Amino acid sequence: MRKDILTSFLAIIVFTVLCGILYPLAVTGVSQVAFNNAANGSQIESNGKVVGSKLIAQSFEGRRDYFQPRPSQTDYNPAGTYFNNAGPNNTDTRDLIAGNVKAYLALEGRYNADLSAENVPVDAVTGSASGVDPHISQKNAEIQAHRIAAVRKLPLPTVTQLIKDNTDGRFIGLIGESGVNVLELNLALDKESSR
Repeated sequence: MRKDILTSFLAIIVFTVLCGILYPLAVTGVSQVAFNNAANGSQIESNGKVVGSKLIAQSFEGRRDYFQPRPSQTDYNPAGTYFNNAGPNNTDTRDLIAGNVKAYLALEGRYNADLSAENVPVDAVTGSASGVDPHISQKNAEIQAHRIAAVRKLPLPTVTQLIKDNTDGRFIGLIGESGVNVLELNLALDKESSR
């Protein structure tokens, strides 16, 4: 019995060192060498300063001169992502979406004469599964482009080209939908405006 206890104790020590120390160090080392940017959060820099991550949305609320991301129930806090799993028949969900539609129409309506609740893109009024999805649909970006062009006094074709330049395609050409990274698009917009 004493031999079994000693063997068990040694197995615990060996596997703790292997699985708890050496393996995580090896994976961390390989990721830092092979995938440095992704391993460090896919950070985006502007003028030598980190301004965000390619993977996490951030708020541009109150800024009419920037593209707006999807709504977030966590105020774009990546430390506590959240998705309300209530269905469309839930009154809280209906009220939230109705409020988001009203806010979207108030922001974009004066720049898009034919915009109505029926043609507001779904991603403009609903949060993503994480609440911090950095992408919006191309349709949402194209609607917002009219406001951006007017507020920044840029030609609409210039803003539309920036949208195209900052649209990520489907994963391996098959999975998901194309999306526009809002932070990258807003940084490109700042560069264009400073010319």
